[in-house]
Amino acid sequence: MAIDVYKEWLGIPEDQRPPDHYQLLRLVQFEDSAEKVQANYRKLNAHVRKYATGQYMDESQALLNELAKAMLCLTDAERKRDYDEQLGREFDDDDEPGALPPIEKILLDQDIISDAQIQEARQMCDNLGIEMRDALVQLKAVKADAAARALATSLGRPFVDLADMIPDDDVLDRVPRSMVKKHSILPLFIDEDDDVLLVAGVNPITADVEDDLRLRFSLPVRDVIAAPMAINQAIAKYYAPGVREEAEEEVESPKAGEGGKKGKAKKAEKKKAAKKKEPTRGDQAREQKQLCIIAFCFSFVIANLLDGFVIDSSTYLDGLSLLGYFLLPALTAAICYVAFWPRS
Repeated sequence: MAIDVYKEWLGIPEDQRPPDHYQLLRLVQFEDSAEKVQANYRKLNAHVRKYATGQYMDESQALLNELAKAMLCLTDAERKRDYDEQLGREFDDDDEPGALPPIEKILLDQDIISDAQIQEARQMCDNLGIEMRDALVQLKAVKADAAARALATSLGRPFVDLADMIPDDDVLDRVPRSMVKKHSILPLFIDEDDDVLLVAGVNPITADVEDDLRLRFSLPVRDVIAAPMAINQAIAKYYAPGVREEAEEEVESPKAGEGGKKGKAKKAEKKKAAKKKEPTRGDQAREQKQLCIIAFCFSFVIANLLDGFVIDSSTYLDGLSLLGYFLLPALTAAICYVAFWPRS
């Protein structure tokens, strides 16, 4: 029996189907506080993740991505304005967004840095030719995550914590590892509501990278900001050797006529074949659980063999034997849990 995740997990009434972004994130309509949006998203994300390793694993992952897409839309000033207008919100001329403050002004207003640290950072920027964010982090005036959040605000872009979401495998498959490493980006997923590809990066993506991604997906691209360490960790996780087949390094503009149709059909056929070969995330999690259980059971066999052939004991199940029967399975269970048990 299918579960209504909106009602059962988020408490959204049945008459709100499909829920809009505000209903999904349990916000008042047209909420303008990005901090409130982020706070509700983190709370709901943590709640839905409780179901990520159970029988509703697929439903949980789909809802997590839906929550992430809603959050990324409502914390992007430009996209939020367009979305609100679609819902019937009317803006006055006075509501036009003004100039965004620089990163140092944002951090100063938050009492994270001082005027003296700003002056020191500016001097470093002039001497080394680096960005203000990097100078402040190198001077240890601010932590990298806080600097990334301030940069996102100064650009009018969302900040994303990559630990809170799972990118779409189909999207990851279409961008080569060499490209994401070179430009410190991570493709996330396609927002079907806006028909836009969302890409996380340390900095705003360049025009060349944007053009390449447009050709690969035939969609406009919108970037979001993430902390440098989070980007590097995500690339290492999702683009580890053997995790996915390498996408083509270069793409060509689609050609008109039959040649273009053949090329598209060939790519679609190749993608379909690759999808058949690659196990789903749910299959991998179930396989890992089975291996952990087998290893745990086998540890009792090893303990019994050690007791019978290695431990010199004239008494059945003496203290040393009992220690072996307890310690070996416990150690095996701990190793399996830390290293192999599937995480959300």
